[in-house]
Amino acid sequence: MRIQNKVAIVSGSGSGIGKETALRFAREGAKVLCMDIKGQEDTVRQIVSENGKAIAFEGDVTNSSDWKKAVQLVLEEYGTIDILANIAGVVSRGSDKLLEQTEEEWHHVIDIDLKGTFLGMKSVMPEMVKNKKGKIVNVASLAAHIGLTNLVAYSAAKGGVAAMTRQVAMEYAADNIQVNAVSPGIIQTPILGDTTPEMTEIFSAATPAGRLGKPEEIANLILFFASEEADFVTGQIWKVDGGWGSQ
Repeated sequence: MRIQNKVAIVSGSGSGIGKETALRFAREGAKVLCMDIKGQEDTVRQIVSENGKAIAFEGDVTNSSDWKKAVQLVLEEYGTIDILANIAGVVSRGSDKLLEQTEEEWHHVIDIDLKGTFLGMKSVMPEMVKNKKGKIVNVASLAAHIGLTNLVAYSAAKGGVAAMTRQVAMEYAADNIQVNAVSPGIIQTPILGDTTPEMTEIFSAATPAGRLGKPEEIANLILFFASEEADFVTGQIWKVDGGWGSQ
């Protein structure tokens, strides 16, 4: 029970890494607000079925009003906010190559992956500053560290998440607020969409570990950053990529 009685907001908790993180937080003793545009109710039902504590909130991470409502709800229900896991994210719905990417789709990816992370931090920070404690864990990507094909908007967004994580960590370190990020490699989540078996094989072969990652392997590091074990860790962006980024 590494975060016993802590209160956490998890965005993107309807599926993938976000869902696995919300479940893991609850199993480790936290009270969780599950925020997403769909799937969050199912996550809460699973948590409650395991005797955990959670509430669902249907919210768009690009909407500052939704973030304010989420914060208000969690304060009304649980009285405080100890942890924010900024996990909601998307890849481009079409080609993400420079010459093929549209301005509309560029904004779609940047708004959810980068602006959503900014708004999440901005929304919870006043409560954390007041309490002189807090944990924020953002999700960047391997694409923030190395060049990958067909990911121009996604790479820009996740690179921004990494840079913003370092900046906010330095700004609020004296307030006893730790801000870190996890950079997943290729993980078996719905974000892979219609990836063919051939592409999955290519991704696996490109990973020194010889396989794709699992959502729970990302949740493990997010949990560490959210726990007291990481009280002296801030401004870090840690890769969980099966060794891909070290080649």
